[in-house]
Amino acid sequence: MKGFNTEHEHPAAESGDVYEVSDPTKNVDDDGREKRTGTWLTASAHIITAVIGSGVLSLAWAIAQLGWIAGTLILVIFSFITYFTSMMLADCYRAPDPVTGKRNYTYMDVVRSYLGGRKVQLCGVAQYGNLIGITVGYTITASISLVAVGKANCFHKKGHEADCTISNYPYMAVFGIIQIILSQIPNFHKLSFLSLMAAVMSFTYATIGIGLAIATVAGGKVGKTNMTGTVVGVDVTAAQKIWRSFQAVGDIAFAYAFSTVLIEIQDTLKSSPAENKSMKRASLVGVSTTTFFYILCGCLGYAAFGNKAPGDFLTDFGFYEPFWLIDFANACIAFHLIGAYQVFAQPIFQFVEKRCNRNWPDNKFITSEYSVNIPFLGKFNISLFRLVWRTAYVVITTVVAMIFPFFNAILGLIGAASFWPLTVYFPVEMHIAQTKVKKYSPRWIGLKMLCWVCLIVSLLAAAGSIAGLISSVKTYKPFRTIHE
Repeated sequence: MKGFNTEHEHPAAESGDVYEVSDPTKNVDDDGREKRTGTWLTASAHIITAVIGSGVLSLAWAIAQLGWIAGTLILVIFSFITYFTSMMLADCYRAPDPVTGKRNYTYMDVVRSYLGGRKVQLCGVAQYGNLIGITVGYTITASISLVAVGKANCFHKKGHEADCTISNYPYMAVFGIIQIILSQIPNFHKLSFLSLMAAVMSFTYATIGIGLAIATVAGGKVGKTNMTGTVVGVDVTAAQKIWRSFQAVGDIAFAYAFSTVLIEIQDTLKSSPAENKSMKRASLVGVSTTTFFYILCGCLGYAAFGNKAPGDFLTDFGFYEPFWLIDFANACIAFHLIGAYQVFAQPIFQFVEKRCNRNWPDNKFITSEYSVNIPFLGKFNISLFRLVWRTAYVVITTVVAMIFPFFNAILGLIGAASFWPLTVYFPVEMHIAQTKVKKYSPRWIGLKMLCWVCLIVSLLAAAGSIAGLISSVKTYKPFRTIHE
């Protein structure tokens, strides 16, 4: 039976032979795999789905901790760093030549081609640990958004001071069930429709948040803002100012994270024009679009709420009315996260399945697929191993989310932990290896300085996020109410 794309390759792909041009008369690419059909537009949708996540709604809080100058400046700096290193990473998809070299299908494959050694394992730990953390975080955030829908209706009927207590757990379970179904999508190549839908949802709720912030500012009901953010002795203690500032940097770092799935996205692109050219264009569109929305959401949100900006101004009820619009925005968040979960989960699924196929190639449970007719959808190939393994993964991440539901601190910690190795260190080191940058040359020194500065920033952000997480654990209640 026919297996999924990541495992059953053409003999040319197994032998390592590389062809500069794929045969247009055959439905395969130069590596013998099914012809890729992705474009810079679909890649942009994947990037926007991955990048404009729920983190956009925490940026008003982040800027409140940092202030107008530092907050805005850090947003722009992180966007530039992300785009700069994503261009380097895009050139590493093929090796050794960025246009005609051998394809690398995953981030680990790229690191193996250019750096090798223990760095491959370190990349795997950083990438897949980050992806697992994101899927847990998205389960939490989706449930918070769905809870907010019920609470908005409750507040509208009973008043803003009503004790509208709603549990997150049933909504986490519903989200998990939906992901179990969607996880049967075989691979990244089949996700374009889901990413396009999720990208539309992300634009929608970000636009609603911006519109509500503009309406608040226009109405004159604005919070107190400062050039340096929250004021020590008034809004926060000196220790809180330090730790929250570090945590805010982590939130911003996470808000730009897509390097973990960049290679997998690039592997969906057709080979003409060259994949690196299309990916660079998609990265420019994705990063510039998200930066525009981030600055609007962060700055307008801070202008509206001032130093009292909530961690998420839709789910933490920075706005109460119009309640129906709040409901719609939170529903859009949940729909977006349904698609975003799959964008980050697919590399995990394919990594495990690829390993299992290589280790047990004769095991029918692992390698066999069965064709099933589904009403209105036509034929669909089902793998029993894929069904069991992916279901188990979703169940486990859902249970972990139920045990560990602390949104803002988790957001910053994931961003701080993954930003340096995946977004900065590996792309820079591979660029140096690929282009043979001369040691101690001005360019080499500049790239190394970038690595060290970003490492320091990541460590400080991680420390702030850990402090925030400890505080969240001490004050956590299993049911979300207005008084949290």
